[in-house]
Amino acid sequence: MKKLAVALLLAAGLVLVGCGSNNSNPSNINGTWTAVLTNSSDGSQAFTFTTSITENNDGTLSVTNLTISSSSCFVGETGSGSFALGGNFNGNLTGQFQFKVVSTSPSNNVLTLTGTASGSTIKGTWTLTGGTGCQGSGNFTMTKS
Repeated sequence: MKKLAVALLLAAGLVLVGCGSNNSNPSNINGTWTAVLTNSSDGSQAFTFTTSITENNDGTLSVTNLTISSSSCFVGETGSGSFALGGNFNGNLTGQFQFKVVSTSPSNNVLTLTGTASGSTIKGTWTLTGGTGCQGSGNFTMTKS
């Protein structure tokens, strides 16, 4: 009986340590992602982009190979973001995703995405602010290749 009690206490301690951990599993977000953004006004496709994302140890994202298609609002761009990972005891990982793209030419166009990751899909909303013809909002879906 004592061995069973010790085993249960040890198991409970391991579960609590796992729940209190702030370490994330970057393999869930790391990789090449393709996004499709649709307009809130009519559901039509606004534009798409692909990028490679790597989660840093502090929860921020390193973004490389960012390519935005079908948009004159982003000729040169830089991307940044963050990812907060969560999960449950079944191993299903989820997380809050924030991503921002700032144009270098034309300057001051900003695309912001906010969503939730679940496995190899991220869904949420986007907004675009900037110069003439470079405003909008809607929904997006990102999928990991």
